[in-house]
Amino acid sequence: MKSITFGNEENIFDRLLAGKAVRLNDPEYHKISQVVNSTMGLAQKMNSSGNIDLVRNILSEIIDKPIDKSTIIFPPFYTNFGRFIHIGKNVFINHACSFLDMGGIYIDDEVLIGPKVNLITENHPLDPEDRKALIAKPITLKRRAWIGAGSTILPGVTVGQNAVVAAGSVVSKDVPDNVVVGGVPAKLIKSIY
Repeated sequence: MKSITFGNEENIFDRLLAGKAVRLNDPEYHKISQVVNSTMGLAQKMNSSGNIDLVRNILSEIIDKPIDKSTIIFPPFYTNFGRFIHIGKNVFINHACSFLDMGGIYIDDEVLIGPKVNLITENHPLDPEDRKALIAKPITLKRRAWIGAGSTILPGVTVGQNAVVAAGSVVSKDVPDNVVVGGVPAKLIKSIY
């Protein structure tokens, strides 16, 4: 992703992607709010559409980059931010998925995402005095990964190429290539090859 900077200082978006804590009193926090407000309006329009091409076009506007025509997204689709989502070719995203993407979500080609999947890149500090701060880490879904229905992928996780996450799993650690994981927390079930 292209870095956006002013002078020698990183802006708030750079700090989010770098995993630095961002607090509500940050002088640039209003920039996040502007993107969130725009995204909410576009998401409402997208989710009321019954046309897959229109859904793809509106989501392209939300993420601020074109989505390949081979990719299919079934509404409703939820995101709180949208600008840090990257979607490859021949991706399928089923109904009622939620992407919290302030840390960056990177979806390679031919990934399958089942219904009600949550990709959560955002977290908060354990310290109660600082709990409202955001700390974000990216999620990467490598080529041909399959994320089963109702699964949750947590901040900082990479799901390997051809890997399968069984339905209803909570994934808190990286998943190697060519394996099946499942459970809460997700554990190795078997190798595919």
